[in-house]
Amino acid sequence: MQYRKDKYGNDISILGYGCMRFTKKGKTIDFEKAEREILHGIELGINYYDTAYVYPGNEECLGRILAKNGVRDKVKIATKLPQYLVKSPAAIDRYFNEELKRLQTDYIDYYLMHMITDIESWENLKKNGILSWIEKHKADGSIRQVGFSYHGNTDMFLKVLDAYDWDFCQIQYNYIDEHTQAGRKGLDAAAKKRIPVIIMEPLRGGKLVNMLPERAKKLIASHDKKRSPAEWGLRWLWEQPEVTCVLSGMNSIEMLDENARIASEVQVHEFEDGDRAMIEQIKAIINEKTKVPCTACGYCMPCPQNVDIPGTFCSYNTMYTEGKAGTRFEYARMVGIRKDSAFASQCIGCGKCEKHCPQGIEIRKMLKEADKKLRPLPYKIGVSVAKKYMMWGKKKREKK
Repeated sequence: MQYRKDKYGNDISILGYGCMRFTKKGKTIDFEKAEREILHGIELGINYYDTAYVYPGNEECLGRILAKNGVRDKVKIATKLPQYLVKSPAAIDRYFNEELKRLQTDYIDYYLMHMITDIESWENLKKNGILSWIEKHKADGSIRQVGFSYHGNTDMFLKVLDAYDWDFCQIQYNYIDEHTQAGRKGLDAAAKKRIPVIIMEPLRGGKLVNMLPERAKKLIASHDKKRSPAEWGLRWLWEQPEVTCVLSGMNSIEMLDENARIASEVQVHEFEDGDRAMIEQIKAIINEKTKVPCTACGYCMPCPQNVDIPGTFCSYNTMYTEGKAGTRFEYARMVGIRKDSAFASQCIGCGKCEKHCPQGIEIRKMLKEADKKLRPLPYKIGVSVAKKYMMWGKKKREKK
């Protein structure tokens, strides 16, 4: 494992563990599986573990694993204040104390203001006493470093970056988002201030691996370096010295081993002209096909009308990369043929989802477009009939 320095000279593994995507068993996290993977990550030299207050069960799971195995001192915990929920100074203490309890620790190594989207988010925290609160908790050691995670445009990122003497920041950055969100301009601005940058969504929630168009997959497969799509995406990030740590939502031992191998081999400025040219070709192919820039982060959920927003957009994009018929069938099976359907047509336009979307997607508009493409009339009729049949069969079985 290779390491880069934080603002105070501490080592951070260039590969960080994103706990948001722990494997679920039903509606809860599969603790035993998560435990095996976290402990293996520590053995591989990963020392940065990222979670958040609003990731269901994540803080509790991570805290339990670290306490049970006596390895708290081997890792750096990064978690986040849900600033969008803060309405009073007391709320800040309440959320923080609950996080300490969940994580079974008395200090947080890297504490972030979660999902800052504009300067107003930071100003609201200041009105609620965040500056004196940070000063107090850094002084007593319960918080070691303070940063922010960001979803918004480049210009607003620069304003937030200049608004406080941050210890670090976290941005969405990958070869598709090179010039959106904080972007390369934001990355460079942070580096000039000597502010470490943690990268989230390095592979766009897996879309730069699992949902690449066939042309892009063939292009990668034909390259003489024989790297996987994931390896190209990770190396593109790590070859940039301004990148401190890249978070990966690893949920298998094989993925951990592969990512750690890449993290041990990669070199700064290793890309050649041919490598950059290939990335540009892949970007061009992807942009031809993508309909909605959704990363399936889930911040838009739950929908009051039970619409499966990430699932709908995933299927909508998949239609144009993997074919229409199969995708429509899978979408119908995924969100329609069940007791509580989750179709996009259930949207009533309340707009709650758009307030929380890190990508700034016009969700209401795009849901209408997606529903029209995913559910032409024959599919609507077919799904309705199939659902009635399944519900009838279930009731019949229950009577026996």
